[in-house]
Amino acid sequence: MNDGGRRGRGGAESRRSDDARPADGTPGEAAESKRRKDDNPESQARDIVYRLLAARARSRGELRQALLRKEIDEEIADRVLQKFVDAGLVDDAAFAEEWVHARQRTQGLGRKALGFELRRKGVDEHLVEAALSTVDSDVEAERARELVQRKLRGMSSLDHTTKMRRLVGMLARKGYSEGLAFRVVREEIERSGEESPDFDTP
Repeated sequence: MNDGGRRGRGGAESRRSDDARPADGTPGEAAESKRRKDDNPESQARDIVYRLLAARARSRGELRQALLRKEIDEEIADRVLQKFVDAGLVDDAAFAEEWVHARQRTQGLGRKALGFELRRKGVDEHLVEAALSTVDSDVEAERARELVQRKLRGMSSLDHTTKMRRLVGMLARKGYSEGLAFRVVREEIERSGEESPDFDTP
């Protein structure tokens, strides 16, 4: 009986000992797999791109610059990005159109400013022009008008010339053409009840 007890205890101890030992190779294999991944520039590049796209849509040019800043080789960066393009995860045409409408809606930007932003993000010129062509002229004028109306409320003490100069300058900085800016500003000042002296519209 004592032998049986010893055998029982020995068996339990043996099982506890076996249970305490990790599965053969599991931690080492995981560490090795992580090390190989960390040492693989393509894996690093893919991880960087996925993280950036998770935050917001980006142009291929933006992603390429981000990879180069992380010291990813140019050839590897281009190869990885092409895979994202082929998979439809990076699409400069769709990005440009979405960017134009979002920035026009949220920031009230005109075509010039929108085009400048897209070019700065590395979008090809023909895609920039295509995206800008989707901007509705009436919507653009309405956004300019809203900007002028908000600004005009705090300018009651200013003379007409100063109002014109500041409002047209504000629209110009937002990327609106001079012709549209002068027309909208003049109309809104007149609508506010102030007579407009003669101005030559550019």
